[in-house]
Amino acid sequence: MSAVPTESLVLSFEEARRVVEHHASSMAPTSTESIGLLQAAGRVLAEPIAADRDIPPFPRSTRDGYAVRAADLQALPAKLKVIGEIKAGPQLGQSKLAMNSGEAFSIMTGAPVPVGADAVVMVEYTSQQGDSVAMTRGSAHGENIVAQGAEATRGSLLLDRGARLNEAAIALVASVGKAQLQVYAKPRVAVLTTGDEIVELDAEIGPAQIRNSNTYSLAVQIQRAGGEPVLLTIAPDEPRRLRQLIEQGLESDLLIMTGGVSMGRYDLVEQVLGELGAEFFFTGAKIQPGRPIVFGRVRSASAASSPKYFFGLPGNPVSTMVTFELFARPILEAMSGATPHPLTFLHARLKSEIHIKPGLTRFLPAILSGEFEKSQVALVSWQGSGDIAARSRANCCIVIPPDREHIKVGDWVAVTLRQE
Repeated sequence: MSAVPTESLVLSFEEARRVVEHHASSMAPTSTESIGLLQAAGRVLAEPIAADRDIPPFPRSTRDGYAVRAADLQALPAKLKVIGEIKAGPQLGQSKLAMNSGEAFSIMTGAPVPVGADAVVMVEYTSQQGDSVAMTRGSAHGENIVAQGAEATRGSLLLDRGARLNEAAIALVASVGKAQLQVYAKPRVAVLTTGDEIVELDAEIGPAQIRNSNTYSLAVQIQRAGGEPVLLTIAPDEPRRLRQLIEQGLESDLLIMTGGVSMGRYDLVEQVLGELGAEFFFTGAKIQPGRPIVFGRVRSASAASSPKYFFGLPGNPVSTMVTFELFARPILEAMSGATPHPLTFLHARLKSEIHIKPGLTRFLPAILSGEFEKSQVALVSWQGSGDIAARSRANCCIVIPPDREHIKVGDWVAVTLRQE
């Protein structure tokens, strides 16, 4: 039996993040499935996608105008004989179209450039004169033409395993004619909210009770990170029933608990995990909000089974949301087959000064406005880590390092954007 961990497992933010990233780096999804192209949006690709032909498959015009030889436009104005028209799409004999010096083809955007042409002059710089066209502007070799295979050559890799399938990736897959895709199966993530004070949404609520918002915010974050939430019954502050629900949660690929990880008499999560033989990597991080966060794993009784990872997140709603993004998301992304996103920090000038007690890395809700060097950020007025309304108004967090206690108006501060 593993003992309940001590204060020595409370890490700095940077240390705790490194621990998470270390474990995420060794994770891999265990299964794949074949699904339709539209259903694959947002999923993680489990097979490489190669070009089935050159892209584009022919030299393609990027403008409406005239296909010409650039050398014919050395002396302006130039007058060329129009010998035909080329539209986008298949046309009889179009692949054999060719032209000589002194000639031009009227051509549409997306149409194949005829043999002999090496430039396209935009229609704005021309005037039709009977069966001829007058050019008022010269053109360089290759202008307004995308060469055959310029975007990809046949057999070249377009998308590799681990790519998250956004709209551009879906378009690439469609361009090679694949209607079915192999994607990694979504990891199942059990969500367990704890506490006698928590009630379900449709329950009659007492004056000292709180509706269960954490389960639903976590479910949304899990879906956005590529997982499938499995919502468990609210766990009471009672060891036997809590243990039953934790064991049920450990049947999923990942268990995320919220509440019950502080130092109160009825904060029983770490005790029950210890009884299950849990290995704790840390039991707190020196951050605000979210200091009492737990990360670890429980090894299965079967040697053939992989250990199951768990997070115990603080029960205050803002703490739950922030600690999921900082610590749980990388693990879940790795389980889904994607490369975990590194934390990205922007910088903006502070609009109002901040006085704060040093010692913790703080992620405080804020509103970022402006662009680039004119970006400004201001704290949202909030009442602590239970203030969901403040979190909903914020579009970012100001990140304050543990050695700062006073930041003046106009100083540059680090900012992390909310994941959408």
